[in-house]
Order: sequence, then C-alpha cells, then structure tokens
Amino acid sequence: MGVLDVVPAYVPSAPGVLTGKNLVKLMDYARENHFAIPVHQADPAFSTPLFSLLQAFNCTSSSTVVAALEAARDSKSPVIIQVSQGGAAFFAGKGVANDKQQASIAGAVAAAHYVRSIAPTYGVPVVLHSDHCAKKLLQWFDGMLEADEAYYKEKGEPLFSSHMLDLSEESKEENIETCVKYFERMAKVDLWLEMEIGITGGEEDGVDNTGVDNNSLYTQPEDILDIHNALSKISPMFSIAAGFGNVHGVYKPGNVKLRPELLEKHQKYCHEQLKSKNPLPIYLVFHGGSGSSKDEITTAVKNGVVKMNVDTDTQWAYMIGFRDYFKSKAAYLETQVGNPEGADKPNKKQYDPRVWVREGEKTMKERCQVAFKDLRSEGTL
Repeated sequence: MGVLDVVPAYVPSAPGVLTGKNLVKLMDYARENHFAIPVHQADPAFSTPLFSLLQAFNCTSSSTVVAALEAARDSKSPVIIQVSQGGAAFFAGKGVANDKQQASIAGAVAAAHYVRSIAPTYGVPVVLHSDHCAKKLLQWFDGMLEADEAYYKEKGEPLFSSHMLDLSEESKEENIETCVKYFERMAKVDLWLEMEIGITGGEEDGVDNTGVDNNSLYTQPEDILDIHNALSKISPMFSIAAGFGNVHGVYKPGNVKLRPELLEKHQKYCHEQLKSKNPLPIYLVFHGGSGSSKDEITTAVKNGVVKMNVDTDTQWAYMIGFRDYFKSKAAYLETQVGNPEGADKPNKKQYDPRVWVREGEKTMKERCQVAFKDLRSEGTL
C-alpha cells in the first residue's frame, strides 16, 4: 500500500494540494510507516520502503518550484513546497517594498496560487507550507492567514496547507500563548500549525542564532508535553520542531552535535504521561537538515519525525547548474554575435534564459531526488 491508497493525488476542490483531513492522513502515513529499522539492518529482499519521511524544500521562484515538483514526480514521492519570509519577498520581486511585509505577503500568496495551478500537471500529493515566522515577522503571518480565510470562504479549504510559527526566541510561556491564539483561528479553516521550541542554531532569513548558548539548542520533554496539552485542546493538526542541536546553513562534519536520540525521550515521556495507545504520540519536525548523516536521519525518523527541511543543499545544487553552464559556454557569452564557430555566428541559443535556468533546475532536481531516496519517500506513491 502506498500514499495514494491513503490520500488521493487529486483533491476535488484543489488538485494536487492536500489540506485538512487529507493532510492528517499523509502525516499519519509518514509517522506510522517507518518500521523503526535502521537502513543498514534492512532485509535486501524487502522491497517496500522501510520508512518514509516528508521532504520539505524551500523555494524562491517558479523555477525552483518546478525543480522540486519534477523531482517528486520522477521519484514517485509526495513533497512539501515551502516559502520563507525572505523567499516569499523574492518571489514577489526584490524591487517591491517590504517595510510592512507587503512583498513577503504578496510573494507567499502568489507562490501558493502558482503551486496550486501547476501541481496537478505533476500528479503528486503536495503540501503547501510557510517556513519560520519569528515574532518580528507576524505581519507576514497575518497576511497569509487572511488569504487562507478568504480562500476558505470561497473554496472550502485554506490556500496553504500549513504554516510555521517560530517563537523559540521568546519564553516558553509566550511561545505557547501566541501559538494558541493563532491556532484557534487556524483550526477554523483546517490549517496545520508547525511550531518550534528550542532554538535552531545558525542564521536564516535575518534571524541570527550563531551565538546562542549551546544548551538552548536542546528541548526538554516537559516542554513538549506542555505544548501538546495546550494545542491538542484546539485541534490535532499540529507538529513540533523540537531542538536537538539543529543548525541552519552549511557546516563541516563534527562541528555540530546533533542528538536525534533525544526525540525518543520526548515521545516516551509524552506516551507515558498521556497514556496514549500510540508510542509516538507527537508529530515531530527536523529543521537544519542539510548536511545531516543518514544515521542521524534514520534515528530522527524512527522517533516520530514526519518532516525534514532542506534548503542550503538545494541552493548550492541550483547554483551549480548555472556555474557549470557559464563555464562551458564562456566563449559564447561575451557578445551577442561572434563565437568560436565564426565571427558572424549568433549566440542567442546560448544566452536564452530558458537554456541556462533549465540547467539549474536539472541540478536542483538531482539533489532533491537524493533527498527523497535518503528519506525513503522514493517510490511511496
């Protein structure tokens, strides 16, 4: 049985994009079908994937969206397409003012409509998500939520599938209080909430945590239970990005101490306190996933992680396509006319953006497919 036996590839009101109950089914499938078996212990004769994890790719343009969707189609995997606050502003255009988050709001909404319009062409389940929203960026969150509510009024479902609130820089009490306030509003339009507790190190979208105390990178089980108790009263549609040493950006092996085994303690503690039938009662999220080892990913997945973000690695992969193309065609890109084949030979076929942008899409697609394979979501449709 695959994902398409659990959730439809095409939702009648919004082909390709999953929201509400169908999103919950997809999250359950990811959480419950990992079999808790490390890759190196797999039986070679067992052809079904041993675990599946939803892969989230940050996209900043229609081109990067296409690369991620094409990779998902060819890997036969569901995919999460997400925009950050800065990525959304870039989607709108760097020439648009953003002093009141207007560019980020417009770009995020435009990206969502674009994904909704193009996703059916690729025939894979798609989750539309917005990434980290810190306290100082709540205007952006408000704008997206208003768009969700307007879309829900017209279509019966939200524009996005889910949103993330990252108030990990605030006190636990303020973090939970603000999440509850927004989640009460989100639940009315069937939106999933992803929240963060415990700081993710490094720097992303202007939020710089490179100098935080190391202990702040590790969340405690009691914090997870407090969050669950507060949010579960509203809706079951939420996940928690718990810190276990995660860091945004690229880093040398050994410079970051990830401890995904801590997630087992979170699940065990909540399982015991909640007396739940499910030994993995919490939907967990893996941030700062670029550069992680397969063993770290496997440990995280078997402990209930349903979603992992990759951004840094796909940015690099996208750039490689451009870089290598420009190097190989350097002699054709000096002038519009004239190249090694002759002084009167035109170069339009070489400098046409449809040629070199496509090279970036191809290299990003390849890296996305590696992620699907590593996370064992490949072939799950």
